[in-house]
Amino acid sequence: MSRPPLPPFDEASARLKVRLAEDGWNGCDPAKVALAYTEDSRWRNRDEFLQGRAEIEAFLARKWAKELDYRLIKELWAFSGNRIAVRYVYESRDEAGRWTRSHGNENWEFDEAGLMRARHASINDVLIREEDRLFRWPLGRRPDDHPGLSQLGL
Repeated sequence: MSRPPLPPFDEASARLKVRLAEDGWNGCDPAKVALAYTEDSRWRNRDEFLQGRAEIEAFLARKWAKELDYRLIKELWAFSGNRIAVRYVYESRDEAGRWTRSHGNENWEFDEAGLMRARHASINDVLIREEDRLFRWPLGRRPDDHPGLSQLGL
């Protein structure tokens, strides 16, 4: 299975890879998102260490069951060869209606077929008021005309 764009990345292909990842995560479909990773992909997400698609899919199912109304923006930070670094922000609410804005950085490494074989994520959460939310598009893919992180001052 191939997942274009493929490494080595140039700026255009790295930006496209980042946007495709953002689009996938905004779909909140754990099984579909997990297909972007190698069978033995290694993850560090906050304080969790995962390996393999099955663990990734289970993690994402847990994540989106508790992070409701999830909306994410990713931005390319750097790239080289088969690696991409991104920064991102997402907003979500919990069952009690409390909103959180989560700021993160990820380092990605891809195999020759364009599947992610390693993901290292560091994330910080900030409680926000509902009226302070910035990501208000309908659930799913961020509209092309919606500002990115830099334009929003994030």
